[in-house]
Amino acid sequence: MFLSLSDLGWSSHFAAQHVADPSLLPFRVAAVHRDRLIGLSPDGESALLTPDQSTGTFAVGDWVLVDENRRIRRVLDRRSLLQRRAAGTGAAAQLIAANVDVLFIVSSCNADFNLPRLERYLALAHQAGCYPVIVLTKSDICDDTSTYIGKAQSLAPFLTVLAVNALDHTDIEQVLSWCPKGQTSALVGSSGVGKTTLANGMTGQDQATADIREDDARGRHTTTARALHRMSNGGWLIDTPGMRALRLLDAQEGVDEVFSDISELSLNCRFSDCQHDSEPGCAVQAAIDTGALDPARLDRWRKLRREDQHNSASVAEARARDKAFGKMVRSVMHEKKSRKGL
Repeated sequence: MFLSLSDLGWSSHFAAQHVADPSLLPFRVAAVHRDRLIGLSPDGESALLTPDQSTGTFAVGDWVLVDENRRIRRVLDRRSLLQRRAAGTGAAAQLIAANVDVLFIVSSCNADFNLPRLERYLALAHQAGCYPVIVLTKSDICDDTSTYIGKAQSLAPFLTVLAVNALDHTDIEQVLSWCPKGQTSALVGSSGVGKTTLANGMTGQDQATADIREDDARGRHTTTARALHRMSNGGWLIDTPGMRALRLLDAQEGVDEVFSDISELSLNCRFSDCQHDSEPGCAVQAAIDTGALDPARLDRWRKLRREDQHNSASVAEARARDKAFGKMVRSVMHEKKSRKGL
């Protein structure tokens, strides 16, 4: 099947950048492996070389320009970037996906449903510049779907929330309508919520799924790597492994967007640096006193802001150390070369 650049998600944003290097060929990164990248172009799929760069600096969904030998010469500026602080004890950023238009945040109508987790994903979407759509799966086996929908919609005005049976064709078509031909979506959510089943319905593929535990509705990872898949309506889907922990990174604006009600209330506080604790004239505490604001929501806002500040500072410090170490190595090498020249 012939696919044009437009079909692959190419737009004027990328075309304007390509003008500076017209001899190079555009490819879209479809998969990232440890030793190579897989790219898509109108001519098909190709392995791409990354001279002097780790594949970890690229994200699925990136647009790159390559030479005649398929060596990447340039990464085009992204329209959006999903990233988090990498899992584990290290301080590093992990790229999730790039140039995503719609972020499908998947939860389910069972014990997995968790408002704080949804708030994290919404902050991720807003910070990245994606349009968030919450997809609640397993609606066919839930007796009180409207309650779950109501709780999700309470997180933000006009938030799009879909309750679906991932095996129902009509429900799948409803999800697909939010990411039409030429646009790109990504699926995020914890393991066991039905992301793989949903992805299968959206792409027509048949990836294996795993059962979930009955005690806590959690499942095992079935998607092990990120990859770009064409959906049945011509849009694109980046499926991601289930994330037990989403550690936000450089996401203060995204957090404030999700908690815009608190941000708006704080504008009416007496003091501009109000911490919304015991200060006189605090509009946020006044809203709590009248029942207009849930104190648990204020606690979650504080927690996410503290976490983001900590993660962002840790990664920034690690980058500074790496930069200083690299500078020292270059200095030593330069000194050695100078001595040899004497």
